[in-house]
Amino acid sequence: MHITYDPEKNQRNINERGLAFDDAVFFEFATALIAKDDRKEYGEIRYSALGILDGRVHALVFTLIPDGIRVISFRKANKREVQRYGTVK
Repeated sequence: MHITYDPEKNQRNINERGLAFDDAVFFEFATALIAKDDRKEYGEIRYSALGILDGRVHALVFTLIPDGIRVISFRKANKREVQRYGTVK
């Protein structure tokens, strides 16, 4: 899967969260909870996913592109999100 992102936003994410957008390639999409994010009008269809990376639940926001995804946000899941993931899985 091809992954794209804003390089400046990726660097900010690395600095603030210690997580590179490139790591989304290891995100377990097969077992993820994925929902369309329609809270706002973003000008594109966005998806919010909770899934496993390195044995821990992470939150990934992305949009589909022809050959993969464009990462918008990527972080460790908070306690509420971890509980939601565990309840459904």
